[in-house]
Amino acid sequence: MPLSLRFVVPLALALAAIAYAVVPLVDRLTFQWFVRDLDARGALIAQTAQEPLAELVRDPRGAKARVQRYFERIMQGERIFAIGLCDRTGRLAFASPTYPQHVVQCPPADNKEARSWVLQLKDGPLHVSANPVAGDSGALGNLMIVHDMSFVERRSADTKKYVLWLFAGIAAVVALITMIIAEISWRGWVAGMKALLSGETLLRSPLGLASTAPELRPIARDLQALVRDLEAERAGRDESQTTWGPEALRRILRQDLKGDEVLIVSNREPYVHVRRKDNNVIEIQRPASGLVTALEPIVRACSGTWIAHGAGNADRDTVDKNDHVMVPPEHPAYRIRRVWLSPEEEQGYYFGFANEGLWPLCHIAHTRPVFRSPDWEHYQSVNRRFAEITADEAHTEDPIILVQDYHFALLPRMLRERLPRATIITFWHIPWPNPEAFGIMPWREEVLDGLLGSSILGFHTQFHCNNFFDTVDRFLEARVDRETFSISYGGDLTEVRRYPISIEWPPSALQVQAPVEECRKRVRERLGLAPDVKLGIGVDRLDYTKGILERFSAVERLLELEPRWIGKFSFIQIAAPSRSSIDEYQNLDARVRTLAARINERFGKGNYQPIILKIE
Repeated sequence: MPLSLRFVVPLALALAAIAYAVVPLVDRLTFQWFVRDLDARGALIAQTAQEPLAELVRDPRGAKARVQRYFERIMQGERIFAIGLCDRTGRLAFASPTYPQHVVQCPPADNKEARSWVLQLKDGPLHVSANPVAGDSGALGNLMIVHDMSFVERRSADTKKYVLWLFAGIAAVVALITMIIAEISWRGWVAGMKALLSGETLLRSPLGLASTAPELRPIARDLQALVRDLEAERAGRDESQTTWGPEALRRILRQDLKGDEVLIVSNREPYVHVRRKDNNVIEIQRPASGLVTALEPIVRACSGTWIAHGAGNADRDTVDKNDHVMVPPEHPAYRIRRVWLSPEEEQGYYFGFANEGLWPLCHIAHTRPVFRSPDWEHYQSVNRRFAEITADEAHTEDPIILVQDYHFALLPRMLRERLPRATIITFWHIPWPNPEAFGIMPWREEVLDGLLGSSILGFHTQFHCNNFFDTVDRFLEARVDRETFSISYGGDLTEVRRYPISIEWPPSALQVQAPVEECRKRVRERLGLAPDVKLGIGVDRLDYTKGILERFSAVERLLELEPRWIGKFSFIQIAAPSRSSIDEYQNLDARVRTLAARINERFGKGNYQPIILKIE
């Protein structure tokens, strides 16, 4: 059956059924309307005729002839079939020649109200009305007016015909409109399917999907999901083909994560305001942090909010009443929401639990982790405060929240309780140890529960993901699916993925940098090195996981095995002091300085130093 007939046939049947039900109703209503009209006409005639009749019957002599002539004049009106006058005794006193005495009887003598009825005869229906009339001398009786209702049957037949033609016309018009709309809809649906199958609209943002025809949206969503899976699989096979930039980051966040509002939570802020002691001037510093280097382009591209601990001594002086500050200072693109911590909280949460406990535990750095109950309490308290502030900063019910690093292992679960519809993406920037190493932490279940509040949990490598799967499988009652790389825990699903972190390239600092040869010349002049001296360089935080001591030992071994490089090679190590209040880091600082001094004393001569150490 053609598509148009599938619409037209049911429509025609429905209209036919409606017409079948409506025509008798219209016929009945039309008949009742005509009966009421004849009742009114009879009453009007009786009211008009009662005074002349009283005059005509006052003198009995010749009254019959006079009344007969008067009735004939009245019967000249349309549709009046007969007329008669019943006296006060209920006897027919006067009547027109056509009066059907055998079927129209006078009403009772005591009738004082107008009455009407319909007689169904073989020649057609008659309408009879009995209306009391009176003169000056008293009641005359009832004036009987008989109307021929054959015209009603003719009108009813005409009405039925008109109604049927009306419904036929409506059916034709509606069928035509339906066929046109069906054809247009079908062509639009086919065009939409062609667009979907050709790849159009599949990579749109949610706003673009909203403009898709409603009937195509379920198919579009399914195809979008299929395309994403295929792209993810392709990207996994060949990640080198991705061209990264602000627009690419913004497109991925809006298409894949379906949201506009981006919040980043980290301990370290990307810009620190510091007041110099010598001249009391506030300077802006960018901390040496791989986390900041990796994430700052994302939040800048998405104009989001970065929530972090305000650690600079001038941070409070540069925020507004809501603890916000716009950055970068030269071209503001996003804002920082600073969180204030007391010295006790910072000592327990940051230096204590995070850096004396989790940091060495996860790196398996042969440095014994230290876990103290007061540090754990501060860690919980600070995570809870960041959760409350993040929820306040969110302007939608489903923001994208990027939780960063081991300082906020409990934060994803706390955010999930406050923002159930949020997309929470946690990235663990340090390694994840094997279950045996992680098992020595007293609060291992709480940390795992907190991380599994994430929608997506990211690690640097698949090896770290596998360690996390093993750890959850060991310590929690959870369903670990290693085929889909997901964990179901407490009714929530967390996807665990590897995301080897990248950096901004080319770095924005290169835009204002002098040519390479000129930079080398300046460095050599500043350090007092000969033009032919080869340079090696390292820029790191002063941390035992960065391999600074091992680098110095490698330089020492090079000069031992290849003495020709003495005086022709120097290694510059720039080390930013970090966590200097922790004993292990104080010891590392002393060991680095001691080893550099020993190597310089052994191989240095004159102004030449093989190790140039800058701890600043």
